[in-house]
Amino acid sequence: MTGVPASASGGSPGARSASDRAADGVPEVSGPALAPDARPLRGGKLAAAAVNQASVWNVANLLTMLRLVLVPGFVVLMLEDGGYDPAWRSLAWAAFAIAMITDLFDGHLARTYNLVTDFGKIADPIADKAIMGAALICLSSLGDLPWWVTGIILGRELGITLLRFVVIRYGVIPASRGGKLKTLTQGVAVGMYVLALTGWLASLRFWVMAAAVILTVVTGLDYVRQAIVLRRRGIAERAAALEEQEA
Repeated sequence: MTGVPASASGGSPGARSASDRAADGVPEVSGPALAPDARPLRGGKLAAAAVNQASVWNVANLLTMLRLVLVPGFVVLMLEDGGYDPAWRSLAWAAFAIAMITDLFDGHLARTYNLVTDFGKIADPIADKAIMGAALICLSSLGDLPWWVTGIILGRELGITLLRFVVIRYGVIPASRGGKLKTLTQGVAVGMYVLALTGWLASLRFWVMAAAVILTVVTGLDYVRQAIVLRRRGIAERAAALEEQEA
């Protein structure tokens, strides 16, 4: 140490050598230094957006995309050769089964590995309702399933989706065990109808579908009850918050 100030030696306080900084115990940072009042580069936001955009292409979203692609393929297989060929119906069932299996895994993967994205939040329920709706409409158009069954199931799904959007300002209605059981029962029942079953299996699928319809109605009413409670609670909490602010 010479005891000579940096300004006197022709340098600035920020222009100390690496050895001086090491002697003072200040770690050396590689890369260009920023002034205290330096602003982030304009490209920073663009780079962050690029990273977020890349995160859309994760395994959970790819499974959701696969399910969306399977919808038109399922319809073609289901209606091929008049819609009553057992071989084509078996292939349609395979496409439907793959869609149902991916529905079980994509949400689990997204939550477990933090792969939740805005795209997945929108595309996942659309894919679920698209494959189920396509199967129900095809079955009813072929005369295998009464239209009122299709109307109840699809009406419930669309109604609950709209209800979620209506009360989202007050909170989120969580998926219940009954709702998950309903989805599983619907998948099994519709899958059994897609297959060209005969004998006792054809009779069994009628009862499985009956159970699916009952669960559809019961869980739908339960979601309506939850929405009413959630809305009342949200209104009460907002009113209490306003009273505290005024006080």
